[in-house]
Amino acid sequence: MLVKIKRGWELPESAVTPQSVYLNRRRFLQGAGSVAAGAMVAGGLPARARAYAPEDDPTADLYPVDRNTRYTVERPLTSYEDAATYNNFYEFGSHKQIWRAAQDLPIRPWTVTFDGLVEEERTVDIDTLIRAMPLEERVYRLRCVEAWSMVIPWSGFPMAELVNYARPLGSARYIRMQTFGADEFPEAPGLRQFWYPWPYIEGLTIEEATNELAFMVTGLYGAPVPRQNGAPLRLHTPWKYGFKSVKSIVRFTFTEERPVSFWEEIQGSEYGFWANVNPEVPHPRWSQATERVIGTDERIPTQLYNGYAEFVAGLYEGMEGERLFM
Repeated sequence: MLVKIKRGWELPESAVTPQSVYLNRRRFLQGAGSVAAGAMVAGGLPARARAYAPEDDPTADLYPVDRNTRYTVERPLTSYEDAATYNNFYEFGSHKQIWRAAQDLPIRPWTVTFDGLVEEERTVDIDTLIRAMPLEERVYRLRCVEAWSMVIPWSGFPMAELVNYARPLGSARYIRMQTFGADEFPEAPGLRQFWYPWPYIEGLTIEEATNELAFMVTGLYGAPVPRQNGAPLRLHTPWKYGFKSVKSIVRFTFTEERPVSFWEEIQGSEYGFWANVNPEVPHPRWSQATERVIGTDERIPTQLYNGYAEFVAGLYEGMEGERLFM
């Protein structure tokens, strides 16, 4: 008889908020699914979401997508409104309510460039890219380095699919990712803060990027991803602190050299390249042992690799000399 032993972060599908509880194509219910969000608007989003729903996204017809039940979380979903209005996006400012300013970001036309150590450098339209990918929904935790957390139903595709699409050479060891900068949207107010090393840069090893958890996000809660959450294309690596999950990506560069990421360049003693979640390794200015659950008054213990150790710990074997958890 085959006996399946569940991973530490897994629950049966019945224990997770069903997708049908919070949305279908005509209805949208907020949060963990116990209370209706209120008056609805055409297009299926709650009336309170109208200010930040990307209604002009040409891929809206693709959503909602089927949930991959391999990825479940034991906590209720964060409400859509909290997830869409409590954000970091320094291109629009350093406060948490940047969602209003982010509405000015033009998400079309938008292109994504693949260059560096690839078979052929090319630039593709974002809609062409999204429609070429196998979209699915995954419920993942988000753990910010600032010691707060959310649980979000993300729509998108495995980053491994994007790597295959880019066709990297065998010599590529890292992927350098770049957010839009002054060339794409000079009006972004944060870009006028000259003390930051714009554009925003992040990086992963090829092994991290092709791990099954690494996910390219194109939507949230059964709709296209809002601008403030990283439209039209962002990364989510749930075992790492949130600043690694670069938003509004315009370029993927495959390289032999490890990139220096945005926050690493600003303050490398506090924000390293790896940034894996570990409650036992404090930030130099605060503890990482617990996290504040957004939308509640609750603080909960933080888990090693944000609860995903069984999937990713093997990536870092033999790397004891690296600062893996900063």
